[in-house]
Amino acid sequence: MSPRAGLDTKTIIIAAAQIADELGMEEVTLAALAAKLGVRSPSLYNHINGLQSLRTQLAIHGLEQLYNVMSSASEGVAGAKAIHAMGLAYVEFSRCHPGLYETTLRAPEGHNSELQVVSERILSLIVEVLQVYHLGEEGTIHAVRGLRSILHGFASLEHKGGFGMPLDSNLSFSRLIDTFIAGIGRMNT
Repeated sequence: MSPRAGLDTKTIIIAAAQIADELGMEEVTLAALAAKLGVRSPSLYNHINGLQSLRTQLAIHGLEQLYNVMSSASEGVAGAKAIHAMGLAYVEFSRCHPGLYETTLRAPEGHNSELQVVSERILSLIVEVLQVYHLGEEGTIHAVRGLRSILHGFASLEHKGGFGMPLDSNLSFSRLIDTFIAGIGRMNT
């Protein structure tokens, strides 16, 4: 195989994300990636510094994509509508990109500022959406943790086939978000 013209980091990351979504993160290897791109594995090192670097870049890419869908969904709406829209966008992202979603769950590496920045953008977006509830700093942190737990828990259970009953999971999700909203509405009382 000869190096493919136009190979760059973005192309590599997108190909790795496709492998992750189609086959799972454990199948994202440099050999599999090289085969998908039609290059030799050493050619990848011109753009990435090994598998760990690739996984970090995948996490950054995944978080950027997740931020984009959550931000777009909550744009122009506020309060309960924004939480519903943002939450559904999160779950839809996990449905459409299960492997890439898995990469977003990594705790930001202290030495990787790019990963830290994109993680903080998502956190800031959620905090901004929750501001209409006037929860204060501590209350907002509790609410962010709660919402993140709900979103990830729902996405993970759904992905693993945990909702086997013949009932619309989107309706379950909507009711779960309504319950969360009712709960944070009572945090200041």
